[in-house]
Parts: sequence; C-alpha cells; structure tokens
Amino acid sequence: MDALLAALADPARRRLVSLLAERPRPVGVLAQLADARQPQTTKHLQTLERVGVVTSRRTGQRRIYALRPGPLRELAAALSRLADAADQVSGTDTPYDRYGLSVHTERLAAQEPGWADGRSFTFHRSLAERPELVWRHLTEAALLARWWTPEDLRVSELVFEARPGGRIVQEYRDAEDDGGSDPVAGRAEGVVVDVSPGERLAYRLSPLLPDGRLAFTAHVDMGLRPTGTGTDLDVHWRMTDSTVESADFVAGIEIGFGQSLDKLAATLATDPHDSDTDTNGTDTKSTDSAGGAARTDTGSAT
Repeated sequence: MDALLAALADPARRRLVSLLAERPRPVGVLAQLADARQPQTTKHLQTLERVGVVTSRRTGQRRIYALRPGPLRELAAALSRLADAADQVSGTDTPYDRYGLSVHTERLAAQEPGWADGRSFTFHRSLAERPELVWRHLTEAALLARWWTPEDLRVSELVFEARPGGRIVQEYRDAEDDGGSDPVAGRAEGVVVDVSPGERLAYRLSPLLPDGRLAFTAHVDMGLRPTGTGTDLDVHWRMTDSTVESADFVAGIEIGFGQSLDKLAATLATDPHDSDTDTNGTDTKSTDSAGGAARTDTGSAT
C-alpha cells in the first residue's frame, strides 16, 4: 500500500493511470497524450508496473500497457475505512469544530481588558453516588486528577488544599504525552474560598498565559444536594479580570468544563468506590478540610 501511494504521488504517473483507465495504450501513444518524452514515460510505467497497478505485454514491435483496477480498489477501500473512522469523531458538531467556531467569535470580541468580565456559565450533573463520595472527587487531588481535564488531556501536576485559603495548582498535558516532550497544554493557579464538606465548595482559579500572566480569574461555586439516587451537582462559573489575550481560553470554558464534568459522572458510574491511589501519572497533593495532607507520586499514566 505504501509503495502504491508513493507511486501515485507523482502527477505524471497519475496522468498515465487516468489515460489507461480509458483503455490499454502503447508507450508511444501514452507519451504523446501525456505531452512527455517516451523514455520518461517508460520509466513511469515501469514504476507503476512494479507496484502492480498496471500490466504490460509485447505485441509485435509495441508494448501495450493496461490498468489493473484491483490495487486501486484496495487503496480506495482503505481510504474509505479511514474516512469512516474519522466520521465517527468528526463533523460540524464535534467539540473540536465547536471550539474552532468559538475561538473565532471570542477573538473578535476581545478588544480591551475586561472584555469578558461578568461572563457566567452554569452546569448541572446528576451523579450516581452519595454526596460524601462526590465530595472526595471534588477535593482530593488523587481523585480530581481522574476527571479534572477535558478530553485528550491529562493532569500532570495537581495541588488542591481543601480548606479556606488553600492553594490550587492545576497543570495538564496532552493525554498521549507520557514523556513530557510536548509543551505544557495549560496551567492554572488559584485559592480555595469556602468549604462546607458534602455541601458547598467555592474557589478562584486563574489560567496562566505563556508569559506567566493571568488570563482571567474564574470564580467557581459548587453545590451538592443528595437525591434518592445519588447527588445533584450544580456549578456556577463566573469570570473577572479578563485580558485581551484570554480569548482562546474563554472559547473553551463551556466545552472543556462540561467535558470534565462528564468524565466525573462517568468515573462515579463505572468505579464508584475509588481509593486514594492515583492512577493518572500525576504529581498530586491534597489537603482535607481538617488540615491533614497526603501526597501521591506515580510513574504510570492513563
């Protein structure tokens, strides 16, 4: 397949293939129709014959070339499978495409500092576990690391001190970047504002621009309510201190945080009795509301 693709990468060879698709032809005629010299045409035909897409036979003083459609059908089928696979994850309504549209809109709006101040979002998820376990997933770094990123990303460093005034650090990389060869995808720093275990968690978190300045400040307020089947989680998200350079960050808030909450719901539904063991290849540190601290360092990655 690779040899066939390499052979067809040459426009002159593709022209010969098109001519042979009409009917078998001798070398001289092919050279005339392709407006090429016969020796060059012969070399191209020999290359196509080696990869199996054309065949030839001598008739008297002439060598006649003909197209073999089988290899082209196999190539077309392979390309069609690739396209079908891409269709499963692409389209005009995928997160990638929606993010692209949002980036364009936000860049046009970001004309001066404070342009997005007051922007707010609300999120709601009905979760399958009791508030006490949901609370652990919101405040314990080892469990936070399992869900607190959008798709295609993983937490690479996480500090969450679950007490008023506690420090927050969130750094993440591409999910497939196990060795740290790609630049950090993002980093945010913040502080915990209010803690009511099992009921309410509020914090401020600011993504950092490449030069280390704050892109904006997110004020996040999470409320938990027990239900007959688990927990209702309501999140209110508000922005201040927005900079002109924050447009790309702002464009991904609703999509990215929504994906993170979906991961939280899926984590609780499939593995509700999580332990404190970190399985995300993450340097994590958490402090509970009573002041006890725990740190987990692992070399594995999901």
